[in-house]
Amino acid sequence: MANTVLIGAQWGDEGKGKIIDVITERHDWIIRYQGGNNAGHTVEIGQDKYVLHLLPSGILREGKKCVIGNGVVVDPFALLKEIDEVESRGISTAGRLFVSDRAHVIFPYHCMVDACREGLASDGDKIGTTKRGIGPAYADKAARVGLRMADLLQPDRDVLLRKRVEDNNRVLEAWGAATLDADSLLEQLAPVVERIRPYITDTVPLLNRAIAEGASVLFEGAQGTMLDLDFGTYPFVTSSSASSGGACTGSGVPPHRINQVVGVIKAYTTRVGEGPFPTELHDATGEALRKAGNEFGATTGRPRRCGWFDAVVARHSVMINGITFWALTKMDVLDEVETIRIAVAYTCDGQRLETVPAHVGALERCAPVYEEMPGWMTKTSGMQSWDELPDAAKNYVRRLETLTGARAGIISVGPQRASTFIIPDVFGGVA
Repeated sequence: MANTVLIGAQWGDEGKGKIIDVITERHDWIIRYQGGNNAGHTVEIGQDKYVLHLLPSGILREGKKCVIGNGVVVDPFALLKEIDEVESRGISTAGRLFVSDRAHVIFPYHCMVDACREGLASDGDKIGTTKRGIGPAYADKAARVGLRMADLLQPDRDVLLRKRVEDNNRVLEAWGAATLDADSLLEQLAPVVERIRPYITDTVPLLNRAIAEGASVLFEGAQGTMLDLDFGTYPFVTSSSASSGGACTGSGVPPHRINQVVGVIKAYTTRVGEGPFPTELHDATGEALRKAGNEFGATTGRPRRCGWFDAVVARHSVMINGITFWALTKMDVLDEVETIRIAVAYTCDGQRLETVPAHVGALERCAPVYEEMPGWMTKTSGMQSWDELPDAAKNYVRRLETLTGARAGIISVGPQRASTFIIPDVFGGVA
């Protein structure tokens, strides 16, 4: 079986959790390799709905082994809460969940610094952060002052953490913000560490040994390519490598072990938070897409900004990630759209652009060049195969394939696990 990286190809919220859940059946190990509890993956199984923030979506499949990799930043309080939640719903994590001892830890002071920075920023400079401490934790990692899960298990943990609290309190004081009491934090942290201690291990040899023995691994990405720290709409991005390249650095699995990349992409486009969004709709059509697609953030509940499909962004994702095929989600949201538009290029300062400009100001000045296609005006949510789709829907998919340079291998026409079907001649490589 193939080792597969699954990534979001737009600005996140593409429906990765559902697609991961579907293809997990064909993999033995599932690893989350970047991000933190700022991301939410929603999976609906029958009448049950699960929203996962740190736990890999594979935890919902009995018998699958799940890893939180070294590239993830982990809030131990949030992790324990999520473990307790799934356990309370009859899902066992013992012997199935492994947390990298190299993963960096998010502490309350990270969240406090995050909130202060966002609060002090002028409107045009706000990133739209979730205030979960993700950026400050990655900043500490890059500055080599962060603490890792392995540090939580050391005898001098309290000494290390007190020093970090003192350093961050000085920053908070300079901003006129409330500070953190180290004694209180240490008291609250101690029982949490004892609860998560059994999960913490060196996951690098664990994963590589499993692959050497013939197991298949699914690398679960969070957010999306346009939020990637290097290749997204910087500075309105996340703080980690949300593209396929992050799978290796965030797991310790070498590149030659990766067999394919699945790009998850919506049949239209959404974005949460601040930053440029060329195809955004500020009209009744955008509101209709938001309502039909239930476009509200799984983590924050924030309404998502909605717009037409952006083929420029999709081509950018194919090029950067090496996408093998698409998992195309939320086709059903377009069921009642009479005329569908696709952005095939941009115009900026009198020039036609086929690629995404690096500078955020240039992207903000971009106007999409649209082509139109007729909608299918038929309910697709109960359909279970390519052959059942109306011709207009098939034509739309084929046009997206031509414009983006990657074929569709999985199509989703609803939120349920069962509302997903494969195109066998494309999808076969995953089996």
